[in-house]
Amino acid sequence: MMGNLMLAAVKTLLKETFEGPEGNGSWYTESKPGSGLFGTLEGLSAEDASIPVNGTTIAAQTDHTRYYVWVARSYLNGEEPDKDWEASWKITSVDTNTWTQFTSDLQQEYTSLLTTIDSLDSLDEQKITGMLGAIAHSAYHLGSIRQMIKAIKVPSQP
Repeated sequence: MMGNLMLAAVKTLLKETFEGPEGNGSWYTESKPGSGLFGTLEGLSAEDASIPVNGTTIAAQTDHTRYYVWVARSYLNGEEPDKDWEASWKITSVDTNTWTQFTSDLQQEYTSLLTTIDSLDSLDEQKITGMLGAIAHSAYHLGSIRQMIKAIKVPSQP
């Protein structure tokens, strides 16, 4: 019972982080459509995603988030992947095809993470911590990206 409640709460917060809040309320994002990561990235061009802000780009933040979700999912599956945390931060610019691929890959990793969470048959401290870490890490990068958008003054974004 407690495990089911934990998994439901984790999925609710992941969905808010990536998809935006459900209904009229939210746990921590703005309670309006498009407040999640996918809605935030939706109106950005490859050019926008490639503008450097304080030493990084929205493209790098996006790919790093995708990479982190992949690592978290791997650990939940009992794997220990070889990690190269620096790789995503080396991204300085993207073209339209690469930017489309980045956002598509992020969506795919997020969907795979939800599927993995649904398939968990037991919870231990490591799995719970990994899921909570995925929420916190992704929410952190959502906030970073939203601040970067304000810095580059993309008028179509909230």
